[in-house]
Amino acid sequence: MRGVTTFPHPSSSSALTQALQAHIQADIAAHGGWIGFDRFMALALYTPGLGYYANELAKFGTFPASGSDFITAPEMTPLFGQTLAAQVAEALQQTGTDEVWEFGAGSGALATQLLDTLQTLGVQVRRYTIVDLSGSLRARQQLALARFGDTVRWVDALPAQFDGVVVGNEVLDAMPVQLLARVQGQWHERGVAWHEGAFAWADRPTDLRPPLAIDGPHDYLTEIHPQGQAFIRTLAASMGRGAVFLLDYGFGESEYYHPQRHMGTVMCHQAHQADSNPLVAVGAKDITAHVDFTGIALAAQDDMADGQPGFTVLGYTTQAHFLMNCGLLSNMERSAEAERALALKLIHEHEMGEFFKVIGLCKGEPWDALGFSHGDRTHRL
Repeated sequence: MRGVTTFPHPSSSSALTQALQAHIQADIAAHGGWIGFDRFMALALYTPGLGYYANELAKFGTFPASGSDFITAPEMTPLFGQTLAAQVAEALQQTGTDEVWEFGAGSGALATQLLDTLQTLGVQVRRYTIVDLSGSLRARQQLALARFGDTVRWVDALPAQFDGVVVGNEVLDAMPVQLLARVQGQWHERGVAWHEGAFAWADRPTDLRPPLAIDGPHDYLTEIHPQGQAFIRTLAASMGRGAVFLLDYGFGESEYYHPQRHMGTVMCHQAHQADSNPLVAVGAKDITAHVDFTGIALAAQDDMADGQPGFTVLGYTTQAHFLMNCGLLSNMERSAEAERALALKLIHEHEMGEFFKVIGLCKGEPWDALGFSHGDRTHRL
């Protein structure tokens, strides 16, 4: 779980950060002195060899002493993946497919948990495909998953056509977002410039707007998510039959664009602490934004360019409801006390239980999916 404690972070002086800073500075100059925040975020996270997810720095771990920046649910407890496997197994059966696809596989912990549990359940997985742009993380995943042999493969992008069940844990939050700022009643796109030896915020007037009107005259900062929505449309266009389960922190749009949420949701994570300034220590810390799940659901249901239908929404609920529907409490009963204590963090309201949501999508005939059997909130999207 990415941390929520705030503190000021000094700018890093590492060679890696300096090299990435120079690279982004040159990109800003090449674009006339200004780039949108979505481009800045993409460069900060994904520039080959330099960006946060493309460099060799540690990312996932339990404690800051390990050099890590945050922990996600699969690293916290194997009960996460073992429980999610029940939904994956049902989806494989319902869709008549035998391949699992994971986006952003992190340390490989979730893949390990899913493959082991599916095997225990007697579910045949012909292939487990990981889509991950990070070379350093891919190397870590290959070590963790070596015992599964040729069952696991890695690709850089989706094929034009595929079938299977897709899982993604904390993937959407790392997709670049555009920032919109209402200042003295006028909307601007907030981007990044280079000023007096440092990155600086710079606003430009724009016709872009949030999907909901923001009541009130006050200044307001928020995000829109064209890249995340484009990702969902690409999945829909490429998938013949199958299902998708995405777990992340976020809200439906009425909560996301609430007038009181006036500071936006962009956050950075380093050494298990959080701050709100992505313009410093670039490349040495994660940058995320909460997910607008209404936008994801609407993009999922868009018809394709050839007139074919998009996804059907199977359900939308909190992580707590989803995992309990999938049998987490029964799994906890069979676990040691220390493991049960960690698993409670997955479902407690003040931890990850309410903060994280799950959306399920399918191509083909929909069914009453296990994870949404109680507490479905699709009507609130």
